[in-house]
Amino acid sequence: MKLTFWGAAQTVTGSMHLLTLNGSRYLLDCGLYQGHRKEARERNATIPFPAGSIAAVLISHAHIDHTGNLPTLVKYGFTGPIVASPATTDLCKYMLADSAHLQEKDALFMAKRNHRRRSLGDLDTPDIVEPLYSVEDAERTLPLFQSAAMGQPREIGPGLAYRSYEAGHMLGSTAMVLHLNENGRERTLAFSGDVGRKYLPITKDPEPLPPCDYLIVESTYGDRLHKPAEAVVGKLADAVNRTLKRGGRLIAPAFAVGRTQELVLLLHQLIDAERIPEFPIFIDSPLAVNTTEVFRKHEELFDDEALAMLSRDGDPFAFENLRYVREVAESKALNDLRMPCMIISASGMCEAGRILHHLRNGLSNPKNTILITGFMAEYTLGRKLVDKWPEVPIFGEPVPVRAEIVKLNELSGHADQHELLDWIAPIAPGLKRVFVVHGEPPAQAVLAREITARFKVPVTIPARGESVELD
Repeated sequence: MKLTFWGAAQTVTGSMHLLTLNGSRYLLDCGLYQGHRKEARERNATIPFPAGSIAAVLISHAHIDHTGNLPTLVKYGFTGPIVASPATTDLCKYMLADSAHLQEKDALFMAKRNHRRRSLGDLDTPDIVEPLYSVEDAERTLPLFQSAAMGQPREIGPGLAYRSYEAGHMLGSTAMVLHLNENGRERTLAFSGDVGRKYLPITKDPEPLPPCDYLIVESTYGDRLHKPAEAVVGKLADAVNRTLKRGGRLIAPAFAVGRTQELVLLLHQLIDAERIPEFPIFIDSPLAVNTTEVFRKHEELFDDEALAMLSRDGDPFAFENLRYVREVAESKALNDLRMPCMIISASGMCEAGRILHHLRNGLSNPKNTILITGFMAEYTLGRKLVDKWPEVPIFGEPVPVRAEIVKLNELSGHADQHELLDWIAPIAPGLKRVFVVHGEPPAQAVLAREITARFKVPVTIPARGESVELD
């Protein structure tokens, strides 16, 4: 039995780990790598093993950096089952099709822009990049999904049994424990997926795992601590009131799944409490519109606070002056508005989709505020904004940054260092080794050091392509 780490190895995105057991191959996640455009293209387009050799894929949750390369896997020959929680299965129905659609639209936009530049005599234009996969590839992926209820044991293949647990990161997110048996040798392997936080809006708290031998754990915030989650409410209210007072608009890049719904819930609560005025709020993302319907379908996954709001108000994701935008024409019209408002749009790391157009139109206005609502991976446009670049490239053209940048780290769906250590603590006594993934190298190094110091457990920070035998 062997693990090979092909994604989220000494980086945050592109989660993908290969398990070899009894001559069969299984993938834990199959996500898109996000970073430098050229490097991301090469990594995502090149599957480092025969796609048809994979017996099954086990998915921790629906975020694109954990699922977004499934259509590429299918495109190159994968035909096995994709096992995920029911909510993840429902979310991926929309998310994978949306990912393919965005790639096609962005490629078309770049082609038109480059044609226009060449017609004006600019011969130094970048090559046309084809989409990684088509909408048809995404559609061929969806029938392969098999829902596995949380906590329900399931046989995946010879010597491989699976059971999932609430990870608390987003709707339907799971950690998983795999029971491995090869030639009579038994081991248990846990995979954290992305570990969430206690007391976040909507999602239930992360569940503890049963004893296991090996653990693959994320480390996104392994070198820092979050402020209390309740601090985000006041910070959001201040940002809204400050921006409205100067007549500007708030532009919030937000993951269409999880972060958008959390923001809507918080804004709903702030308006009800009269801490912010009623003002126009637009959810400009067809994906967010569709996935919000999935949230409504899976009330069984809501925490007590969201259930109470559902009981009291009927729908926590709808209120006066909140409008969901589907059509392109409506999206474009938002940029012509001359009144204070808020636009929440995907993608969360500002790498694709409608948010790019809103940023291109709004970044140069000092009255505006850009709300950074989650982790921004290295080299992404979102990270450039967090790092306060005075000018950023959008569609290959420089855009001055004059808007106020406000970070809402308190809304992060990832556990911080102390929360990760507390989550590991119940299973630490039986661990033979911990593999730290899904983090930038400084965060991984700090978390690895803390795990070793606190639990006296060996820790490995695997490099991309590194293989480890599970003794």
